[in-house]
Amino acid sequence: MQRKVTLSPYFQIAKRSEGQLCRSFETASSRDGSNRPLSGTVATVRYQPRVHLRQSEVGLVAQKLRFLAATEDLPQENPEKPLPKPVSELKVSRRENIMGHAPTVFSEGPSRGRVTINEVADALHLTKSTVSRALNGYPDISEATQLRVKRMAERMNYQPLSHAQAIKTGRTRSLGFVLQLADHDAQRPFLAEFLAGLSAGSTAQGYTLTVASADSETHLIETFRTLLRERKADGFILPRAMVSDPRVELLRTAKVPFVLFGRQADPEGCCWFDIRGEDAMQEAVMHLSELGHRRIGFINGGTIYSYAKLRGEGFRAGMAQAGMAVDPDLICENAVTLDDGREAAALLLKMAHPPTAIVCAVDQVALGVYLAAADLGITIGRELSVVGYDGIQEGAHAQPPLTTFAVDNRAAGVELATLLVKCIRGEPSENLRKTANAAFVRRGSTGPCINL
Repeated sequence: MQRKVTLSPYFQIAKRSEGQLCRSFETASSRDGSNRPLSGTVATVRYQPRVHLRQSEVGLVAQKLRFLAATEDLPQENPEKPLPKPVSELKVSRRENIMGHAPTVFSEGPSRGRVTINEVADALHLTKSTVSRALNGYPDISEATQLRVKRMAERMNYQPLSHAQAIKTGRTRSLGFVLQLADHDAQRPFLAEFLAGLSAGSTAQGYTLTVASADSETHLIETFRTLLRERKADGFILPRAMVSDPRVELLRTAKVPFVLFGRQADPEGCCWFDIRGEDAMQEAVMHLSELGHRRIGFINGGTIYSYAKLRGEGFRAGMAQAGMAVDPDLICENAVTLDDGREAAALLLKMAHPPTAIVCAVDQVALGVYLAAADLGITIGRELSVVGYDGIQEGAHAQPPLTTFAVDNRAAGVELATLLVKCIRGEPSENLRKTANAAFVRRGSTGPCINL
């Protein structure tokens, strides 16, 4: 026997894929106002502008169908004849009592409101705390449980409210990055790749990326203080680690997680990802040595940065490996721009016994060497060999193309974001230190030494 059961207009029919209907087995009020369980085999539910389902039953009804739909344990009604959209009618079959609840009609949809974490937890028979920690990737929750919870959350279309999370956990689920506009290469094209990597890595971990800018060192520290005061980020990515880094000291004191793109002499509380530039410099020297060069100059980067010391050590290690003495007169420091490279190279190339090859700590400086060589009528690749580091696009289009060591800045951004989220979640900083190698790209700027 059939009876009509009416639902309020804000309900929608819950459907499985391809338009097939889900069934549910709770209680519903009939048109005559009774609250008896549905009997018989079929009840028909139609949308009408009257409300006969008690508000207290709504949550229970929604909870049950989410559990059944998410676990894919529902029988299907007329699978060969899915209803057209929009759905206006649902046939619900009575079934035995499940989990101690009396059978009831269920329907839900976007208009019902957002799914809560309690409903996800109930669907999985887990505690709310376990679900929360699984969704946030805490290491004390097994990978299997994390995967199970995340799949259920996706099926149920669970979306946590960021502001509610911030209030409850004290976290914004945002990673901070302060762009230093005063840097010599702040506008370089590779910055876009780096930011894209940071954004992709943040998103993959369920975080957003908050980007601010500063045009001086004083403004830089003040920007960090403002972001900390306003709780704009849970942690920070610090590009281009410095020998004496005020950002590190500030964040250490504030006990705020951070990750460096570069290494620190004092590793306390530091996570980092870095490219082993010292290995690249050593390999550059060996490459030139194999080409017959014996007088090799070196133009290092800014000595305020941690990378300069490391790359200088790599150059000296390469000279030692090749059995050559380092001539201090062939070493220049603190060159980071095109003009710096031009000036340093001019000094080297005007010497009574100039170098036959020059290794540069950054590509921009190497391109400055091109300019100095052109000023003096020296041919790059034949009379003077040049090796750079970074892999910027300008080097590929120089004449001749620049031999260099290419850095995957996008991959570096992804790795930094991933490490920072792990740090935020409580993993020990000493376990969050990684390095990678740059890729050697041989082009036309290096050739055999002709001035033996």
